[in-house]
Amino acid sequence: MIELFSANTPNGKKISIMLEEIAYEYKVTKVDINNGEQFKEQFKKISPFSKIPVIIDHKNNKTIFESGAILIYLAEQSGKFYNEKDKTEINQWLMAQMGYVGPMLGQHHQFHHYNPGKSKFGEERYFKISERIYQELDERLSKSKFLSGDDYTIADIGTFPWIARHEWHDIGLAKYKSLTRWYNEISKREAVIKGFAFMDKNEVIPKP
Repeated sequence: MIELFSANTPNGKKISIMLEEIAYEYKVTKVDINNGEQFKEQFKKISPFSKIPVIIDHKNNKTIFESGAILIYLAEQSGKFYNEKDKTEINQWLMAQMGYVGPMLGQHHQFHHYNPGKSKFGEERYFKISERIYQELDERLSKSKFLSGDDYTIADIGTFPWIARHEWHDIGLAKYKSLTRWYNEISKREAVIKGFAFMDKNEVIPKP
């Protein structure tokens, strides 16, 4: 049994989607990040930086924090979405999501979605970076079916929930033909649909 400590965020959705994809039994323990539950001492014992998501693999008595590390752990445990021959390529695209795509889109959320009008510099800076991310992903996907090659992997699982917030970005996903093709294909996967709605059964994946 996997226990997923999470909130309804892109990083949280990565793991619920992965768990659905590999058909692992899991339960969700909600962490109310809006009320600061992530900073409580009990949670910090399993998450040193007070971030979600975290999993506890009760069968193997393992606790793993950081969403990228969790994806790798689950992929290695299940033997899925992390082909040995493609690991170097997968790692590059997963780390790009962890270090660039997620953090930059996250800053765009803060300035453009949550706090508009408070910093013109911040809004313009992160809008431009986010627009560039869309362009860069679109360019990659014009040459490759999925981010790391021909196969759907944890790199795609890690990136998809961030692009699924495209309505917040106001960049216009539909303008990017290859990124939209990739997005639509992943959106149709049963495990993605179920994992996306892991905290709200009525939640649906936004259309491009």
